[in-house]
Amino acid sequence: MEPERLRGMKASVLGAGKSGLAAAELLMKAGARPFVSEFGRMSAEGGTLLEELAIPFEDGGHTERAFDASFCIVSPGIPQTAPVLLEMSLRGIPVYSEIEAASWFCPARVIGITGTDGKTTTATLIHRICQAEGRRRGFRAFSVGNIGVPFSSKVLEAGPKDLVVLELSSYQLERCVSFRPEVAVLTNITPDHMDRYGGDIRAYAAAKFRIHANMGADGTVVYNHDDPMLREHFAEEGPRPFRVVRFGLRECALEAGVGGCVTVRDGAIVEPGSAGQAIGVDEFVKPSFRGEHNLYNALAAVAAARAAGVSDEAIREGLVQFGGVEHRQEFAGSACGMEWINDSKATNVNAMRQALQAVPAGMVLIAGGRDKGNDYGSVARLVKEKVACIVAIGESQEKISAAFEGVVEVVKAGSLREAVAEAARTGAPGSTVLFSPACSSFDMFRDFEDRGEQFKQLVRELSA
Repeated sequence: MEPERLRGMKASVLGAGKSGLAAAELLMKAGARPFVSEFGRMSAEGGTLLEELAIPFEDGGHTERAFDASFCIVSPGIPQTAPVLLEMSLRGIPVYSEIEAASWFCPARVIGITGTDGKTTTATLIHRICQAEGRRRGFRAFSVGNIGVPFSSKVLEAGPKDLVVLELSSYQLERCVSFRPEVAVLTNITPDHMDRYGGDIRAYAAAKFRIHANMGADGTVVYNHDDPMLREHFAEEGPRPFRVVRFGLRECALEAGVGGCVTVRDGAIVEPGSAGQAIGVDEFVKPSFRGEHNLYNALAAVAAARAAGVSDEAIREGLVQFGGVEHRQEFAGSACGMEWINDSKATNVNAMRQALQAVPAGMVLIAGGRDKGNDYGSVARLVKEKVACIVAIGESQEKISAAFEGVVEVVKAGSLREAVAEAARTGAPGSTVLFSPACSSFDMFRDFEDRGEQFKQLVRELSA
């Protein structure tokens, strides 16, 4: 939709979280007439903001007024099966995501990143690389999207010379219609959010694939060629209108007509056949940024940055200075003779698998939260090899206990504080306590950041 067409149009914004509020403010600044409808209770901060902006709103349910609109912007947390969205469809009211709406206003180049795992680390690393390039060439790099800053809140600040690094969840991509990044990155596809997608991984993958649905000859798709589902997807659909660059450590071999491949050879990141410089892995790997999964994140970031025309000097600078992402295999401190690792960002089983692979055997694993249709049995062999004891928390603790019965000792805790105390009592001196929940945080915490901060505070108390 052209922004100039929005003036005077009525727009319904469903959901008053960060993205909904940002979308409403953006539409108001564009001259549209937004109305915010929140099914739950409006936060005090949200109500104050909307009152200051003179944007009308309702909470405690969606009334008829929510349907008095030319189009609707839906917050990512509202599932496609929600009655309010079904009713919008019946009435012929177009529904768009916050990402789609923000893209109408974006003059800047966009690098979009999605996937099940690694997208936050990859997006953060790409942003650091682009910042390094921006200092050389005089442009700004913005980090927005699923990383915690709504696209809508920053899009009017970005200019044509700037770069927007946009992390995208499947939820945010579901209602994208014309969104079109210059570079699209797909890290991997493994089962996640199966509760939202009816247990159908292909429905989940289809939402992820919206990232490149509108891309043309001026765009580049960067994907993990070692991921079976991504490899199948790009092989099945044949030639593409956009350029393709692959990355990987195993299956990523050059094939005629498919495009380049960024990989690791002789201890360095290389792209055979390109003019790009080799970057030694030992230049950027450090205790806070290690493990095979982070090599994949680095490969994705290098491929995306090169596709966007970023210099190898800036890529190297960004990699070398990068120290990892908070709440993702973050060293939380030493206490009770053990190292404590905060992996609160691990909200699915595959993210837990990556952390288990990176931490020495003999660990205590704290896991659990709100289950998302997880198959914990898929890591049973790895758990048996690496874990001495599991401390299970949250709504999923019974499911976790059942999944690992006979594999490893499982102790249940009623709170994170109890879990930390149990880990301190159980763990052997010199071992590691890994907090890698493999679940969402919403049963006990505001979000994964809140969960991680509480864990780190508890570790600080232990070491005091």
